[in-house]
Amino acid sequence: MTLEEKIGQMNQYNGFFDVTGPVPKNGSAAQKYENLKKGWVGAMLNVKGVKEVRVLQKITVEETRLKIPLLFGFDVVHGYKTISPIPLAEAASWDLEAIEKSAQIAAEEASSTGINWTFAPMVDITRDARWGRVMEGAGEDPFLGSKIAIARVKGFQGDLTSNKNILACTKHFAGYGFAESGRDYNTVITSDDVLQNVILPPFKATIDANVKTFMNSFNELNGIPATGSSFLQRDILKGNWKFQGFVVSDWGSVNEMIAHGYAKNSKQAAEIAANAGSDMDMESYAYVENLAQLVKEGKVKETIIDDAVKRILRVKFELGLFENPYKYCDEVREKETIGKEEFHKDVLDIAKKSIVLLKNENELLPIPKEGKKIAVIGALANDKTSPLGSWRIGADDETAVSVLEGLKKYTGNQITYAKGVDVAVGRTQFMWETKINMTDKSGFPEAIKTAKNADVVIMVLGEHGLQSGEGRSRADITLPGVQQELLEEIYKVNPNIVLVLNNGRPLAIPWADKHIPAIVEAWHLGTESGNAIAEVLYGDYNPSGKLPITFPRNVGQVPIYYNHKNTGRPIMNEPESVFWSHYIDEKNTPLYPFGYGLSYSKFEYSNLTLNSNSFSKNGKIEVSVDVKNTGKVKGKEVVQLYIRDLLGSYTRPVKELKGFEMIDLEPNQSQKVKFTIDEKMIEYYTANAKWEAEPGDFKVFVGTNSADVLEKDFQFK
Repeated sequence: MTLEEKIGQMNQYNGFFDVTGPVPKNGSAAQKYENLKKGWVGAMLNVKGVKEVRVLQKITVEETRLKIPLLFGFDVVHGYKTISPIPLAEAASWDLEAIEKSAQIAAEEASSTGINWTFAPMVDITRDARWGRVMEGAGEDPFLGSKIAIARVKGFQGDLTSNKNILACTKHFAGYGFAESGRDYNTVITSDDVLQNVILPPFKATIDANVKTFMNSFNELNGIPATGSSFLQRDILKGNWKFQGFVVSDWGSVNEMIAHGYAKNSKQAAEIAANAGSDMDMESYAYVENLAQLVKEGKVKETIIDDAVKRILRVKFELGLFENPYKYCDEVREKETIGKEEFHKDVLDIAKKSIVLLKNENELLPIPKEGKKIAVIGALANDKTSPLGSWRIGADDETAVSVLEGLKKYTGNQITYAKGVDVAVGRTQFMWETKINMTDKSGFPEAIKTAKNADVVIMVLGEHGLQSGEGRSRADITLPGVQQELLEEIYKVNPNIVLVLNNGRPLAIPWADKHIPAIVEAWHLGTESGNAIAEVLYGDYNPSGKLPITFPRNVGQVPIYYNHKNTGRPIMNEPESVFWSHYIDEKNTPLYPFGYGLSYSKFEYSNLTLNSNSFSKNGKIEVSVDVKNTGKVKGKEVVQLYIRDLLGSYTRPVKELKGFEMIDLEPNQSQKVKFTIDEKMIEYYTANAKWEAEPGDFKVFVGTNSADVLEKDFQFK
């Protein structure tokens, strides 16, 4: 390969012309087209459809000198045409098999359109509900996040010899979820303790799951932009972790080092990024325009180029593209695969499992299936686009089942609908952005009138699906716009309210928690959203979801998370003292803690037992607990195990999730649930700069969420 051909493999372009139309004759599109014909492009993104993919692949394998096939990337985040719940919602299922199946469906559908590479999963841990991209990850916990990351990689990649699977891409490496003040793209400053013990574990888990590609992140980490970080990309990823795949930049992040103040121009940005280990440049054009000259000047060694290209070519070989460049170009399969009925059944299943019951006073839920007058209120109740959520760029608007449609499939009750208030007003063309309705209350009177005469009011409120996601951070995480006012006005005339929340992040809803008898967290659940919600509200599915992220009482508590440190002044014994870590105007505790979620069943925990109160290296302790369904219906429960290390070379959190098991119990049925504590379970990255288990005293907690637990003591000697 010539130097230019090597560098071409490190260049990724966004789709730049209508491949079924005329070839571009001038401007940047023409230049990109010429580079494509010369073999100076290694990958494309945002090109979809077999016809379009085949045209571009044909150019590279039939017109270029080396005939090296292209990769075709796309943000298949939670589905392609058939949309699953947003990843945060799926995380609430705690069902790893269902999450893997969801990713598998997304891969099969996307692959039928010619796509062979997804920019997912996003495995960024975050503790800040203000951050827009919280919807795209698995929440706040590194243990749960790691398990889900593995499941999603397995679902996307599966067996790469099959044309139903696609390359996964772990992102964003690293620290993106810890952006200051929850503002997207913002600065990240963190300690070695938090980086190693909280941020990095899900990334490492995907290496163990054999993920083929990584994406670096927009943010700087401790003063160094991640795209230019040798520490992250060479020392940790390719060094300590021995990653054999390749690293792609995020969109334009190579050149963004100029704005960071880390590179003076695009040429220097290319030098920094390539030397730091960023193998492929997405949409900065910095590599294709500058790397050859940088090699000639001795600023980038050709061995650096060779290593990057070998990584990219290896992945293409592993994907089978050299054997069959048109592996993903079957128009018959495309027509047969898109929107298959079985896909809808599977995404309905994961949607139901993702719903979290937050409150159910006086057993208002489930709603009787006949003989009731039901008022349904809220623009989101009749919305067929919002439930698709953010990051569903392959899907079409108006293709989700609305809540109203789902409820009307049950014909025994009289249902009356009133919009009440629009959540979003106006819509821009860029990234489908919406604006919050802050003023229009013209629908209030009709909604109030509708609610007065109802036996039960179902209010569907929250965020439009396009009010969370990339670039959509919020400083105020209460119900957007005038929805809170509508909720209070309806409550005045009929307090018998079921509040169904549609949202892509935790919301602060203290008034609703105090006043509304039933609250259902229904996220943005995808194509089958309305059917899933209706089945839960009517009791055909018993909710089993558990929160993967803490819900605050007030935005002022953010970031708030269960695995916090104790501090030197946790709780003072003197009742009048103010000299402890707290607010003078709000409780420390969350509104709903991590791991929280109710059921139409009731579960009783008892008899937490350890078979020993200590163990040493290569030993273990068996933990058991009895769980009984004391309710009237069959239900699922996620039994959660947490551990606290009471003394460490780094201070340790008050508890950390270390295990969970989902059980299914009939009424009055009991089950003994067992866990094993071993040395591996209590390891962490210590002040000795290595993963190890330090001897000392520990506590083990088992319960229904991170707050409501039984506990015992043990020692590691």
